[in-house]
Amino acid sequence: MIKPISGFSRLYKREKITWLAETYLKDSPSATSILEQYWNPDNQLQQLHEEFTENTISNYYLPFGIAPNFVINGYRYAIPMAIEESSVIAAASKAAKFWGDNGGFKAKVINTKKIGQVHFMFAGSFEKLQSFFSAVKPKLLESVANLTRNMEKRGGGVLDIELIDKSSALENYFQLHCTFETKDSMGANFINSCLEKFAETFKNEAQEFLGFTSEEKEVEIVMSILSNYVPECVVRAEVSCPVENLGDKEMDGEAFAEKFIRAIKIAEVEKYRAVTHNKGIMNGIDAVVLATGNDFRAIEAGVHAYASRNGEYTSLTHAKVENGIFQFWMEIPLALGTVGGLTSLHPLSKVALEILQKPTAEDLMKIVAVAGLAQNYAAVKSLITTGIQQGHMKMHLMNILNQMNASGEEKASLVNHFKTNTVTHRAVEEALQNFRSK
Repeated sequence: MIKPISGFSRLYKREKITWLAETYLKDSPSATSILEQYWNPDNQLQQLHEEFTENTISNYYLPFGIAPNFVINGYRYAIPMAIEESSVIAAASKAAKFWGDNGGFKAKVINTKKIGQVHFMFAGSFEKLQSFFSAVKPKLLESVANLTRNMEKRGGGVLDIELIDKSSALENYFQLHCTFETKDSMGANFINSCLEKFAETFKNEAQEFLGFTSEEKEVEIVMSILSNYVPECVVRAEVSCPVENLGDKEMDGEAFAEKFIRAIKIAEVEKYRAVTHNKGIMNGIDAVVLATGNDFRAIEAGVHAYASRNGEYTSLTHAKVENGIFQFWMEIPLALGTVGGLTSLHPLSKVALEILQKPTAEDLMKIVAVAGLAQNYAAVKSLITTGIQQGHMKMHLMNILNQMNASGEEKASLVNHFKTNTVTHRAVEEALQNFRSK
């Protein structure tokens, strides 16, 4: 049994690695050099990375790529993406080129409200609680005046506070349901600071409220925290073109549109398909969210909750043909920021935002949504035509060759070979063996 270690966080980076090597990496003599290989030679930049989180021993790199030719509301973008999965950037770029020649993407922000909640327990009369809330609400807003002043100058702040009765779901459970506008910042720290002040004021004022019994005065604050479910912070992205524009030498536009819409409808009614369908959307979305220094985990959680908002998990994208026009669209919640947090700290995130011409939070919502829609269009198109593996595995070929330690000459030969042959792991292995045997 491995003994626990105390004071690990206080060790220097090399000491942490030495402990790992002696405790867990005895059979991996190269692990230490690999960890050190990914240190940034610029000590100042390395220190910045280490201050993003705790117990850092190295850096974990992801490819940072560009998907060009996105026309969004008449403006042409090159979209930065941080992702390791093969074919995502290529597929998004291909979709961008097609739709750039067919009117481009349209995107609009529907709303930008964000949510935070103070969760509390109250064992007493709900009528009394309502009366207390009506009296204390102005004091709650006043209590955060010093926190909201700068945000209000930018057009944001606290929009409303509601008292919600959740006692039918959990005995004595209530909440203050608060809505915020945070403009160009994602606003997590702002929202949480306001919520904690609301909770403090609410609890203190309850102890002074004459309408409560001594038991009712003891409001128990459970927690105060923002929600990553933001169904009112929503952006719509869409494309449309005449049906005949969808055709190519393999399939006419009408047949393509019929098969495409049928595939979307399957994802609308079958959750096993919907999860993978939506994962494809998130391939595009997460890559841009990560590249711009936003919280892709929060986005993922909120998006998938939104996909289930009507009681069944379903497709986020939809399609139809109306009067000979093919339409493909998506509405999706995206709480993003372009100031504060990692967006202002990570050098590559700052570059990514510069590539996007320093967008506002609303602009970034549109760009990210379009990246997701483009990725989904490309994926569904592959599924109903050549199949997902043909394009994906060709892009994955280099990963397989690297796993097999192929030389530069071997890679060049096999890339040429698989231009006309189906890529599978076994096929690559056999082709490489044949090349080496010659």
